[in-house]
Amino acid sequence: MAVGFVLISTAPSKEHEVYDELLKVEEATELYPLFGEYDLLTKIEAPDFNLLGQVVVDRIRPIPGVIDTKTLTCINF
Repeated sequence: MAVGFVLISTAPSKEHEVYDELLKVEEATELYPLFGEYDLLTKIEAPDFNLLGQVVVDRIRPIPGVIDTKTLTCINF
């Protein structure tokens, strides 16, 4: 299982719309609004890191209102 946290910047006043669209992404297991440089934080779980990357590129970045993403991938100790 691959786990990543995606920090998302949205266009002004688009936070709610992006949030609602992220709720439809099955791999997004947690979602939090933020104050500061980024507007949203979501936890992504996928079978492997390639699929995790595909979720970000194919399902999160195309959401209208998403300006930028930063993905932090997790490792197992």
